[in-house]
Amino acid sequence: MILAPVPLTPDHDIPAPVLTELTALYDANREFHALSGDFPDPEDIRPEQVAAELAGELANPDVEVLVARAEGRLVGVVVTLSRHPDPADPDPWIGLLMVDAQAQGAGYGRRITEDVEQRFRAAGRDAVRLAVPENNPKGLAFWTALGYEVTGRRPDRRHGRPCAVLRKELGTGA
Repeated sequence: MILAPVPLTPDHDIPAPVLTELTALYDANREFHALSGDFPDPEDIRPEQVAAELAGELANPDVEVLVARAEGRLVGVVVTLSRHPDPADPDPWIGLLMVDAQAQGAGYGRRITEDVEQRFRAAGRDAVRLAVPENNPKGLAFWTALGYEVTGRRPDRRHGRPCAVLRKELGTGA
């Protein structure tokens, strides 16, 4: 599996073939989008919506959007935040991890997470945080199985949804 920054055109747009792949990935995760409320109709996710969502992320210089490929096929996307908007929060964040619904259970989510953790560790970071909406027990189970611990609860900054905040110490090992 290869994890790399999403490619961009000279105009800072996502190339059409990659946007098509990302839209298919987002569309395959309708259950997640029904829980997240990020799209008006999780049954009808369109390329322009995915492009707008990711452009909003990429507009922040502290954000990195990474795509995961296995055997040339897009299997996941992860959005990381090197610095939280709250200056009292010293940790980087994982803002989104999405694995193609047909590839879930094959270990890609775990591998993407390990690669992200290693990137943060290599940058000298001690821990990483993320938030899981309270209405997403599958997400919470996934992250706690990877060693993330609930450290608090608060509404998310974007939608005000109740979330569990999780944190994992990175240590020095893999």
